Amino acid sequence: MTTIKKLAAADQQAWAAYREMRLLLDARVARDLEAAVELSMPDVDVLAAVDALSARGATPELDTWLVPLVPDRAPSARTAHCVRVAALADRMRWSRSRLSRQLGRMERRDLIARVPCELDGRGDDVELTAAGRQALKRAEAQLEATVWRHFASVLSAEQRTALMQISATLRARLAT
Repeated sequence: MTTIKKLAAADQQAWAAYREMRLLLDARVARDLEAAVELSMPDVDVLAAVDALSARGATPELDTWLVPLVPDRAPSARTAHCVRVAALADRMRWSRSRLSRQLGRMERRDLIARVPCELDGRGDDVELTAAGRQALKRAEAQLEATVWRHFASVLSAEQRTALMQISATLRARLAT
């Protein structure tokens, strides 16, 4: 049986501060994107992930900013040409059902298309449409401005370094 350790007051405060900061920052970035380019964060996350997994080349900046990277699952030669829902869900750390619903909404808005896989014909690929590529390009510029305004310009170099160190520590622990 696992012993549950009670959090000290400072631990509780740190956790609450992290949660509030993340919620406020995520909401502000999402609002700015929605207002400027009429895309939600999930829309942009999916567009960036499809772009990163497609053979047509990725937008490295968006891949770094938006898509939760799974380093041990880099695109293979097969997935570089065949963007399957399962591979996309895995890369984004989303459930397949969540991704499927998101893709349906995006397909209705002509941002993505599901087409039969040319490699083996067993399933559908997810592809960006011309409108999806344009939307991704607009979103990249807006996201850069928003991240600068609400994050990078507010924190000192030391604070950004500390945040990256904290993030690295937690990612390493959670990856095990």
